[in-house]
Amino acid sequence: MSFVTHLECANCGQRYDATQIHNLCTSCQRPLWVRYDLEKLKQKFTKRSLFGRPSTIWRYLEMLPVNDPANIVSLTETVTPILEARRLAAEFGVEHLFVKDESRLPTGSFKSRGMALAISKAQEFGITRVAVPTAGNAGGAMAAYAARAGMEAYIFMPEDTPSINKKECYLAGAKTFLVNGLITDCGRIVGEGKKAKGWFDVSTLKEPYRIEGKKTMGLELAEQFDWELPDVILYPTGGGTGLIGMWKAFAELDALGWLKSAKKPKMISCQSDGCAPIATAFANGERFAKKFENASTIASGIRVPAAVGDFMILDAVRQSGGVALATPEADIPRWMQLASSKEGIALCPETAVCLGALDVLLRRGTIQRTDRILIFNTGAAQKYPEAISEQLLRIDITKPVEWEKI
Repeated sequence: MSFVTHLECANCGQRYDATQIHNLCTSCQRPLWVRYDLEKLKQKFTKRSLFGRPSTIWRYLEMLPVNDPANIVSLTETVTPILEARRLAAEFGVEHLFVKDESRLPTGSFKSRGMALAISKAQEFGITRVAVPTAGNAGGAMAAYAARAGMEAYIFMPEDTPSINKKECYLAGAKTFLVNGLITDCGRIVGEGKKAKGWFDVSTLKEPYRIEGKKTMGLELAEQFDWELPDVILYPTGGGTGLIGMWKAFAELDALGWLKSAKKPKMISCQSDGCAPIATAFANGERFAKKFENASTIASGIRVPAAVGDFMILDAVRQSGGVALATPEADIPRWMQLASSKEGIALCPETAVCLGALDVLLRRGTIQRTDRILIFNTGAAQKYPEAISEQLLRIDITKPVEWEKI
């Protein structure tokens, strides 16, 4: 049974019939929220309902928009672990530092969550052809879930997208195209092709359901922390669905009365100074972000110079008492290496930006050293070979080993 009542524009509030296919609001071209009958949900769905359910995102089915479970397209999206990082915490001088490791999901990143929901709803609507612009991991996830559903997939990505992402799209049978531009250029092509090719656009926030998949990050961590949320969440921000989805999850859990406290985490939106539209808008006190010119970062997932949900990200950050900031691009490899060497956690370059933000915010006093701090590792470092430069010593087996160098 679905508890969805309608769709609602996040900007102008216009309502839409949830039984029909929609992309953006037709009035203002902004994203749509999925809205639920939370009072009825509160009566029918309790914490006890979770007992004995599989440890996947579908344990929260009543809080998701799929009407018929038979339409679920899944690769078993497991509940991802929260790892306490004591050695890394000591490096930063904090008492409680946790990493929620999204690399454990089927396609190696948090994008599995959003695409599982988007493709499930596409299946429910009878859609057979889908398209997406991608900076990398979203394309790989979409290709995998479309293949699982037997759908035709079209993917458009910048030429310099990590090679692993290109190959996983190809292997999954998606029609994959390289574009001599940024993800915004890829998005324009997808938009222009809707009429000519008849595909459904599953771009970030240009359909209502990927955000519902990302929302499960917030539902999971709340349950994992026994319904008492951390004080601070640091999240790498490109299109922003993860941060927005979690903030939506916390509001819905609050309405259901599941949280032990009304206090919400400070949401920290983290970007590289090579592509920082949200951080710039926050610093300037603006609600809508200007396009970031000449965007460049090895953290391909956050190389999004213009996000259609910019105001949704900035609203969530401000409502939470958090901040949006950018830290030096040049520091990304150092943070990746630090996390892996201290904890054995292979952080993706996007998440490395969060460590830079943590360093800055601790020095500013925005984050307290006694806070419970959670960082999302949104993908596996192994998917970014171009971002990792190794400095290894070689041994020549034709010569004696020089032990003094070892």
